[in-house]
Amino acid sequence: MVSKTMLYIGLAVGVIGMGGAIAYGTVNQQNYLSDDAILAPASEQGSITSESGLGAELNKERWHEDPFGDISKKIREEAGK
Repeated sequence: MVSKTMLYIGLAVGVIGMGGAIAYGTVNQQNYLSDDAILAPASEQGSITSESGLGAELNKERWHEDPFGDISKKIREEAGK
């Protein structure tokens, strides 16, 4: 009887502690965001949302020029011959 009570109390303290740590971390990060902050290019290009609604919302980034594009094009042409 006592051990079950101690287990439940321990779980409750752990859940409350984790919730407090998450709330503190969120507020603490918002303090470091300055008013003149500039968004990253990927965040300005939009986001991809999960179809199920359970996944994370990801930034979609337009691809920059491939530095090895000419080499890969040459290899693809040679492989197609």
